[in-house]
Amino acid sequence: MTESVGSIIAVIILALIAVLVIVAIYKAVRIVPQAVALIVERLGKYQTTMYAGLHFLIPFVDRVRASVDLREQVVSFPPQPVITSDNLVVSIDTVIYFQVTEPKSATYEIANFITGIEQLTVTTLRNVIGSMDLEQTLTSRDQINGQLRGVLDEATSRWGIRVNRVELKAIDPPPSIQGAMEQQMRAERDRRAAILTAEGVKQSQILTAEGEKQSAILRAEGQAQAAILRAQGESRAILQVFDAIHRGNPDPKLLAYQYLQTLPKIAEGNSSKMWIIPTEFTAALTSITRAFGGGGADGGNGVDDGGPNPVVDFGPGGSELAEGLRDTSLQDPDEALAEARGEAERATSEATSAGTASGLPFSQSAERGQHPAEDEPSRAERRRASRDRAEERSGQDDTSRFAPPPGEQTGPTEAGADPAQGPDTPQQ
Repeated sequence: MTESVGSIIAVIILALIAVLVIVAIYKAVRIVPQAVALIVERLGKYQTTMYAGLHFLIPFVDRVRASVDLREQVVSFPPQPVITSDNLVVSIDTVIYFQVTEPKSATYEIANFITGIEQLTVTTLRNVIGSMDLEQTLTSRDQINGQLRGVLDEATSRWGIRVNRVELKAIDPPPSIQGAMEQQMRAERDRRAAILTAEGVKQSQILTAEGEKQSAILRAEGQAQAAILRAQGESRAILQVFDAIHRGNPDPKLLAYQYLQTLPKIAEGNSSKMWIIPTEFTAALTSITRAFGGGGADGGNGVDDGGPNPVVDFGPGGSELAEGLRDTSLQDPDEALAEARGEAERATSEATSAGTASGLPFSQSAERGQHPAEDEPSRAERRRASRDRAEERSGQDDTSRFAPPPGEQTGPTEAGADPAQGPDTPQQ
């Protein structure tokens, strides 16, 4: 009986020893995972820092003080009221990214580094925002983040913590300020829209003006080229017509016919001014031309006989006759008719007396033998005689002025006539 009781006690003791051994082995062996550090104390004093791997501890002597996570951690703090430099209260919440680099310092230098980082972030944020106004606070987030990170990293370095990033999650101004900001933003956007619209209209008008300018330039160049070509064509046509007229040597009948064909075209014009040359004046000029050309003596009709064109020589008194025609100023058609007939008669008489008896044109080279024996009156005498005859005609009445020209009633002056006598003097 006694032996059985002793055996039972021995078994119990062995079981307790086995349990203690198992517990001691469990306490002595530690496997540390990756990115975790264990702070080990021996008899209450820091002993070592265990990192990832298999480690052994002295049972009941060494103990693990803290397990520190070495990974980068993210901590979001609640919104904090902050006063800006323009006395506006804004609510700002932050996010901090930090990492423990020295587990011993993070364990023994500060009791709770999370709380310490939060309080340090709040105070640093108030210092930074207090030196800025609301506009700078809203537009300078990167600057605020950089300042916060610099201050927090410097302060937490002695705790064995490295602050990697600091971000402002939100900046909430007061509701009244938010309404004013919305109005300002709306006004700014309206201003930008108006500027962009004005720029678009400006560019459109510039492009339109450039297009109109180019179009006007091209149109003007085309019109100028067309006018040049038209003028060249007209000049060539005029030259060809002029050459054809001179080659054909037209007679007065053809010219009169073309004159009658041209009158209707002149009447169809849109011009309010029209110049009509009286036919009596043209007849007088025709008579003068015939007289100077030698047609007054033999009664030629002016039709070209196919021979060469005669050379017109106005003679010594031609310039005075032309000057007399230019100085004449008539008042009515009847007076113009009488004056033209008188001028034609005088020109015929003077040309006949200064020329030859046969009616050929006067030529100074053939002067000898064509004039009578009497001396030819000088130019001054002929001018004086012409002036006297003009004064005599101006004193005549209207009936005598409308009488038929004397050249039609009397024949040409004979070769023996006195050249100083006028056309009105009867022959001896």
